[in-house]
Parts: sequence; C-alpha cells; structure tokens
Amino acid sequence: GVDDCFSQRFAPGIGAEIRGANKFGPPGWHEDPDWKGWWGPNPPFHTPVFVLTHHERPSITLADTTFHFLDASPVEAVERAKVAAGGLDVRVGGGPTTVRSFIEAGLVDELHVVVAPITLGGGVRLWESPEEFDDRFHHETIPSPSGVTHHLLWRNDPKTGQDQ
Repeated sequence: GVDDCFSQRFAPGIGAEIRGANKFGPPGWHEDPDWKGWWGPNPPFHTPVFVLTHHERPSITLADTTFHFLDASPVEAVERAKVAAGGLDVRVGGGPTTVRSFIEAGLVDELHVVVAPITLGGGVRLWESPEEFDDRFHHETIPSPSGVTHHLLWRNDPKTGQDQ
C-alpha cells in the first residue's frame, strides 16, 4: 500500500543524512564514550550521518555508516553533508527542532512527514498546523488505510510562488 511505497523511497538518491543529537541517543549520551547510537552494530542509513551536537567527539563507523559529530549551523552542516553526499541528496532526519531550523534557514526543498493519530506527550512539535508553511511550500496530504497521514511539502519558487 501507500506506506510501503513511501518506505521503499526512503534510501534511493540519499548520499548523506543530518540528524539532531536526540536522534542519535538519549540525553547524556555524549558522556558515554561507548554509546554508538540507538541502532546497534548495523544502522539503517548506509550513508555518512552528521549529528548536530554541542558535544563534538571523533567520528565512529558502524557497518557502512559513519557518524560525524558537529557543532555547526544548518548552513555549515549542509555544506559538509553535500560534500560527503557526492552529488546525491542530503536528508535532514530530525527531530522537530532540527528540521524546523533547516526550514527556517531555507535549506529544505522537500518534506515528508508522517502523522499518526496518537498523542505521546508534550514534546516538541514540528508545527501546530502544516498550513504554517503554506507561504513557502505546496502541501498535499495522503491518508493511508493504516491510519497515518503522509504530508508532502515541496518548496515554492520564491519568484513565482509555483512548485519548484
């Protein structure tokens, strides 16, 4: 179904990934030199991953994924990731604060957000409503029989207001 279709599009064309520190580990992970991320010895990325953190440490490689730890702005992180991506796309993998900082910096061309109809707690929200981005993105929703809704956003051309 639709969820499987989107899952199959997760990796092709991606040459590097950027993630926020909390997507690498729980609070305080930087104090444990043996912490190697949530995924065990075979992370699902298969590309260089740039972890944004105020606690830099040497890069680590697990299987075919190398994690680089950066204290950098979104622009600097994208510059580093683009070099590592070798001409392929760079994915920003979150969390919400990280993704929003890249959107606000004008560095996001496409956005795919899956919303499940559950509340997990207070947390940080990417948006109160996806319409917040209507001035910058064309937005379509695709409901799935699984109960989730896929939100697809494409950056509008700032000169014409049309899809890029």
